Amino acid sequence: MTSSTGTGTRTFTDAELRYLRTQRLGRLATVAPDGTLQNNPVGYHVNADGTIDIRGYSMATSRKFRNVAANPNVALVIDDIASLDPWTVRGIEIRGKAEALDDAGGAPRPGLSPAVIRIHPRRILSWGVDPDAKGMARRTVGGPTG
Repeated sequence: MTSSTGTGTRTFTDAELRYLRTQRLGRLATVAPDGTLQNNPVGYHVNADGTIDIRGYSMATSRKFRNVAANPNVALVIDDIASLDPWTVRGIEIRGKAEALDDAGGAPRPGLSPAVIRIHPRRILSWGVDPDAKGMARRTVGGPTG
């Protein structure tokens, strides 16, 4: 399965999608109105259109939700340690613009808020997720990285 943006360009490679499906948590960095940074562990879901949804139990009242409403620039990092010996790390950093949506079609399961932070990826950096690729891969996938 591939994932694409509305413009028809691919957002994630097949290897990145496989990796994203194996992980459960990432860290979302947002910018507060006063310029301070916030970084929180979050669950995520990759949508068929290449966007990423961040949900929570009280999402609409969270600081990260308010931060995104004030400043849409975000970064989401999903990573892990594949092996301690030899030391092998892998991960994906997704930079982009986010929306703070009050209701994105209802809550996907009981207890979750219908509010969602939806990330539109603009820049993707990945390492160690594709066994055929060495080093870090970097690419722009959407509009300006801002």
